[in-house]
Amino acid sequence: MKLGYYPDVVNENVTRIVASTVVVFGVISIVLPNPYTISLLIFGFLLRVSFGPRYEPFVVFTNRILVPRLKVSFVPVPGPPKRFAQLIGLLFSITSLLFLLQGLSPHFQITMAILVFFASLESFLGWCAGCFVFGLLMKLGVIPQEICERCNNLKFNEE
Repeated sequence: MKLGYYPDVVNENVTRIVASTVVVFGVISIVLPNPYTISLLIFGFLLRVSFGPRYEPFVVFTNRILVPRLKVSFVPVPGPPKRFAQLIGLLFSITSLLFLLQGLSPHFQITMAILVFFASLESFLGWCAGCFVFGLLMKLGVIPQEICERCNNLKFNEE
């Protein structure tokens, strides 16, 4: 395991499937609030941010079981924006858990609902809010262009 590793290129279809697991666990967390379900979300986000998608159980299941059975095509997209989105998901998950543990149920529900909403956009429509913000931060110079050279040319897969 290489801490901090995230691939330059990831499969858009896999990220969308994994986002659907975030939606499912998020909805379960809202309907049946408990720290264990939220902890699973945190664990998944933490693994994806820290070690990339290679060791995260949802991604492993998707890559090894679902992709071959569903014959999901490889649609390459830049990895750094997806990692940034995972970090945002991690922060929302941790925040929602802290709200739940403090007994701030409305705050917990709103925070988790926001996470579910944006994961739904990724899963069902293929629009990644974290990736959008990443792109804006690159345009503003907050994130250096070198972080994601491939982000400048989203048609890099037509080599």
